[in-house]
Amino acid sequence: MVVLTKDLEQKNLGLATNPALIVVDMINGFTDPKCPLGSHCQEVVAANCELLAIFRAKGLPVFFTTVVYHDDQQATVFRAKVPALNLLQPGSHWVAVDPKMRRADSEPLIEKQWASAFHKTDLDDQLKALGVDSLVITGLTTSGCVRASAVDGLQNNYQVVVAKEAVGDRNPAAHEASLFDLGAKYTDVQSIREIESFILAL
Repeated sequence: MVVLTKDLEQKNLGLATNPALIVVDMINGFTDPKCPLGSHCQEVVAANCELLAIFRAKGLPVFFTTVVYHDDQQATVFRAKVPALNLLQPGSHWVAVDPKMRRADSEPLIEKQWASAFHKTDLDDQLKALGVDSLVITGLTTSGCVRASAVDGLQNNYQVVVAKEAVGDRNPAAHEASLFDLGAKYTDVQSIREIESFILAL
């Protein structure tokens, strides 16, 4: 096996002039450790609340995602792989956005069945309609739905920034590896302070 050790040249792009915040799956099923899908992530919750306050104060678009399965035919392979996903039923406590996020009715909630916030949803259409050109992505989990959404953000031609304090994972090693990989090839990884400085200057 050949192991490549040369670093790939890449540039930090940051955010553009009309960013949106995508809060990925900050729902009770993932923020409450009582759920098999959940974890202890209060620092991630607090970081998301901080970023939400910044975006709301500037009147910038905010989107939330949740995972909901309406029938047995949706995402059958994904649910067979991770059976605990079957808990995410319409109207259940687990699919509701964590109340600490204080989601407003005016902030769209994207229902998805797979990892990416873009896959088989109208998120891209809604972003394009608002003239959004770049994304801050936060939420749970770094190695799963955050990573998939960030990569798809790039593939839909948005400059993407992952807020490092506002994402989390059940597995610390997977979290760190995912942030490294995202920053190396797909997105920028920035601190909340860096993002806040840029947003406040808009």
